Amino acid sequence: MELFTEAQFEQLIKNGRDRNPNKDQIPVVKLFMSFTACSWLISELDPEDPDIAFGLCDLGMGFPEIGYVSISELIEAQDLLRFLERDMFFLGKYPLSVYAKFAHQLEHIETDDDAGLRRIKNAPRP
Repeated sequence: MELFTEAQFEQLIKNGRDRNPNKDQIPVVKLFMSFTACSWLISELDPEDPDIAFGLCDLGMGFPEIGYVSISELIEAQDLLRFLERDMFFLGKYPLSVYAKFAHQLEHIETDDDAGLRRIKNAPRP
């Protein structure tokens, strides 16, 4: 399976071209490593180097964080039992910051708890 559809790839590159320092993109794709707790919500690719992705990264150790990741390094981390896959059913609904705040509370990325994500999105800002 390809990691990105053509439409997803185009949107990731488009998001990567946005130079607004306050941008808070909606994740385009969710990747995960089978048989592990590792997952990534990717919101953009660097248009100059599409191997570099930006998003919410969770290595399954309880500390999800927003940052950059090398797609080729994720692919290289595969072995006989673990495969990098795209969640074909993921559809981003909220800005990356909402997923990140919820992930920090839960200590892992959660994309299926719509009520929890809405609660984070609508929470008053301090």
